[in-house]
Amino acid sequence: MCTPRRDLRGFLTALTLLVALPTMADEPPVQWRGSQQTAVAEITRLEPQLKAVNKAIWEFAEVGLEERRSSALLVEKLKASGFEVQTGVANMPTSFIASYGSGKPIIGILAEYDALPNLSQQVAPDRVAVTNGAPGHGCGHSGLGTAALGAAIAVKQAMDKHKLPGTIRLYGTPAEETLIGKVYMLLDRQFHDLDACLHWHPASVNNVWVMSSKAAVSVKFSFTGTAAHASGSPSSGRSALDAVELMNVGVNFMREHIKEDARIHYVITDGGGAPNVVPAKAESWYYVRANSHEDVEKNFAWVCDIAEGAAKMTRTKVKLQVDTDCHEIIGNRPLAELLHRNLTAVGAPKFNDEEKTFARKVQQSLIDEFGSKFPLAIDESIQPLSFADEPNKGSTDVGDISWFVPTCGLRVACFAADSPGHSWQNVACIGSTIGEKGTITAAKVLAVSALDLLEKPDVLAAAREDFVKRMETKKYTSLIPRGQKAPSKIR
Repeated sequence: MCTPRRDLRGFLTALTLLVALPTMADEPPVQWRGSQQTAVAEITRLEPQLKAVNKAIWEFAEVGLEERRSSALLVEKLKASGFEVQTGVANMPTSFIASYGSGKPIIGILAEYDALPNLSQQVAPDRVAVTNGAPGHGCGHSGLGTAALGAAIAVKQAMDKHKLPGTIRLYGTPAEETLIGKVYMLLDRQFHDLDACLHWHPASVNNVWVMSSKAAVSVKFSFTGTAAHASGSPSSGRSALDAVELMNVGVNFMREHIKEDARIHYVITDGGGAPNVVPAKAESWYYVRANSHEDVEKNFAWVCDIAEGAAKMTRTKVKLQVDTDCHEIIGNRPLAELLHRNLTAVGAPKFNDEEKTFARKVQQSLIDEFGSKFPLAIDESIQPLSFADEPNKGSTDVGDISWFVPTCGLRVACFAADSPGHSWQNVACIGSTIGEKGTITAAKVLAVSALDLLEKPDVLAAAREDFVKRMETKKYTSLIPRGQKAPSKIR
């Protein structure tokens, strides 16, 4: 492991060749070509605009499939920069694909911009909502989409100045939090001609994401019974809510007999309208996850059997709606090594005393409630590149792309150290200068890495070779009914 020691701002001003500290003893130092210097300089020039975009999307805070203003802002910036933009891709109004250049290679960068419900939060170290009950960017997607935008524009600038062949594409993928956008764009064959795909995510650490993720299916079980007076004539009713509750009990007993990596969670989205009416309709929403899609399929089938059993026990009927089905991430070693070299070259973001004090105050709420311990306020180190097999415990629809295209991403510190995911603490940080610094760092790493892929056929060939080898025994299947359109809303 190494910690970058140079003054990055001074380097950018001088625009000299960057020589990075080696990540390991046997790695040569990284030297940036003229095209990469151009891209970094462009991101530096765009920094005020990128900060404004992050702030705007942070304030919009729109949940998945409803990111109208967020998507429109990114599209506006891309068109103004000379990209061809296709909107409404795969029947989703807030999706888009922005392209520049022509021919091979085709390099994709992923953008997300959806927020999470009920996480509205001011840029403050205490829990204070902007609007009570409103959404907030608890996963940092305001910065995620912004850095992807900056990277794409910077790559275009370098392509123009240095006459580089190939195509750069920015994919605007909605509803990542509900695992929808990329899956339906993939089923619409929007990624199949890519040579490589890059992504990033705001985090509390700086590293390359080489781990896998959990596959997941999102499904709603709707039960239909017969309404009746709950006291006057209960024998004439058939309770859909009873079916939901019995199903949930059955699934909870199922948990003991599935692999430890599996996760099953649910909410009741409709439990009836009044206690004195036997509910004729009720619905539960389930996520079924596991480290492999194969295990998800098995557990999903079991959950469906339990739902059918609950319907039989209550003399009701059940119908299921699969909203989405996403796969685990397939790693790619050459792309991971490339991103790690460039992350080390750019350097982790550095934070001032005021930002560290803010992070410490954000952490205090977790200390008070959970007794958490935080050795660091914000992590300014870069983790060593590790190819450990242990998957991440979360899910992402990036996984589906990785089953068809060599794919890899990185994480950059935008939050207080060891912050929990999907928290108000993260909303506060991504909207602050902490999140802005991480976002700008990510844009630079994505840009110089995309240029490596455009200009170095050997790197692309190695990534393709690694991908083919990993996919030899895998076959992509989907639990989404063939031909099903993306949902127009998820809640």
